Amino acid sequence: MPNNITIQRILAILLHRIKFIILLSLVCMLSFFLYSRFFITPMYSTSAMLYVQNYNSKSQSNIDGGKIYSSDISGSASLAEAYIVFLKNSDSITSLYNGCDVSITNDSFFITVSVSGSDPQTCANVANQICEAAGDVFAERFAYGQIGIIRSAKVPDPDAPYEPNNLKNALIGLVIGLVASVLISILLELIDLTVKPDDDLQEMYDIPIFAEIPDFGN
Repeated sequence: MPNNITIQRILAILLHRIKFIILLSLVCMLSFFLYSRFFITPMYSTSAMLYVQNYNSKSQSNIDGGKIYSSDISGSASLAEAYIVFLKNSDSITSLYNGCDVSITNDSFFITVSVSGSDPQTCANVANQICEAAGDVFAERFAYGQIGIIRSAKVPDPDAPYEPNNLKNALIGLVIGLVASVLISILLELIDLTVKPDDDLQEMYDIPIFAEIPDFGN
């Protein structure tokens, strides 16, 4: 093979090995899909929501006809942030995790309990149990305010895990196979020192080629 490599020659190499490139790309895509489908443990996620108020509903109903002011909202949000710290470090709450990944976050005075794991029913049970036990933690730590459940966790669809994404993994395999096959094709051409029946001689020795002897065996 000549020493100089041009874009045109690379394209010619890829066209010459197009079947190999397509085959290896499809094999990698299929391999990634099968691995994702049968060897990666499906993971499911669900969530429940709580609310925190820095006042009691009965006492608030007796003030200004039960109206809620911005100071009440900001105060409830601050109370929710402080409450989450106790919630995350409560032994009675962490004992309910049951091997699941639990995330507790707040948006203003709303608290979201997100649970992910390999079993959809367990995820829903853990999220709901945490919400049910959250009231006891609140009563232990705060002498004012209240907490309640806005939304209970539902059991995720067993046929729709959030990971693995089989289609995404198959596309990743396709891209990896495509890149690998292109690199292998170019590498094989670089290490191939045989003279091909084309313009190799002219490029190597800078002399014109007037004719070639055909291979009668083929």
